[in-house]
Amino acid sequence: MLEKLRGLILDMQEAPLFTGVPRRLRCDSLPGKATVCIGVRRSGKSTWMAQIMEGLARGGVPRENILHLNLFDDRLRPLNLETLGQVPEAYYSLFPAKRHREVVHCFFGEIQSVPGWESFIDRLMRTEKCQVYLTGSSAEMLAMEIATQMRGRALVSEMFPFSFREYMGYLGWEIPTRWTTGKRAEARNALEGYWASGGFPEVLGVDRRTRVRIHQDYFQSILFRDLIDRHDISHPRAVADAARRLVDNASSAYTLNSLLGHLQALGHKAPKDSVGDYVRWFEDAYFLFTVRLFDASLARSNTNPKKIYSVDHALVNSVSSGILVNSGHLLENLVFVALRRLWRDIFYYRTRNGFEVDFIVSCGPGERRLVQVCESLADPGIAARETRALEAAMGDLGLHEATLVTREETRTIRCPAGRIEVIPVWRFLLELPDFLV
Repeated sequence: MLEKLRGLILDMQEAPLFTGVPRRLRCDSLPGKATVCIGVRRSGKSTWMAQIMEGLARGGVPRENILHLNLFDDRLRPLNLETLGQVPEAYYSLFPAKRHREVVHCFFGEIQSVPGWESFIDRLMRTEKCQVYLTGSSAEMLAMEIATQMRGRALVSEMFPFSFREYMGYLGWEIPTRWTTGKRAEARNALEGYWASGGFPEVLGVDRRTRVRIHQDYFQSILFRDLIDRHDISHPRAVADAARRLVDNASSAYTLNSLLGHLQALGHKAPKDSVGDYVRWFEDAYFLFTVRLFDASLARSNTNPKKIYSVDHALVNSVSSGILVNSGHLLENLVFVALRRLWRDIFYYRTRNGFEVDFIVSCGPGERRLVQVCESLADPGIAARETRALEAAMGDLGLHEATLVTREETRTIRCPAGRIEVIPVWRFLLELPDFLV
């Protein structure tokens, strides 16, 4: 194994760096702390690592001072907690003069692939002169292991597929200081491309047929590599059918009982507790997200139906049956992911008189934001319904502003509770910050 590791280390140092489109992701690096990036498969975590390596090289760090291994590489499958210790030994056998004298930048991709990795990283940071960077595809496992083993020695960030702003960067477009008629038209046209492709970097610029095949490959990879293989699931077909059912219900409400009933109708015998585990594992893999009802009572919030969203609206189009999902659902899903990049505490809201608002976002201590999503307000009845829900929620919560995201419309609606800003989705996405300060 030692000789294999030496070869892989040298191969990675000599390989060209594919840096792609710069990611708008805040990942701080501090001495004594590991920099950790977690997110869904194929969202660009390896490219992000390459961008950091390129930045180090531009800053004068020799390539020999960079140790990079992708632990999902099948050649590293024999690695376990006992043999992980051979990684630094292999490196320092190649560069013995660097030990304890020079900082070595260690990049480990898909770290969750090796059980027991957390104690190895903790030991590496304590005993060697290393700056560590990690990526992984499991939110729960990484967060739990970092919290229990690394004891505040890590800075964790999340990565999603390209935001609309990053997609514009892929097109070579810069946000203007003034929104002229021409620039607004360019942004609207770019949104149509983003609407069709979504944000996974690999599908950008390919034809529709290829994009669908790639998305479906992602779906299968997430199911079998991140869920079925990792958790040794005894009902793999039930997991796949549950995932498809939830994707079909993107931006809609579901309950565990309804999901269980669907699986039982298909002949599966998975118990209710297992179905609850499936949903939690989907979230763990950054594949699906559940949104609870906003309520001061956690019990009421948990017992009410939850809403489900996918990490990428175009993935929904490629994987779902198309029976239940419509363009309004996809628009809502797109807005959810844009909000989720910035904030974890997102709920849906039901007013005292029974109206529903798509999102209430806890943006900080005492700071809340109401966001409603509607394709078009051209129908007076629909416009009245959507604004009535927002106005009622504003009154309930004592808020004086709310946002209504549409495909095209722009206007300000004054109401007794305050002001509702109607904004087209392209502008809503571009006006969100890249990250929170």
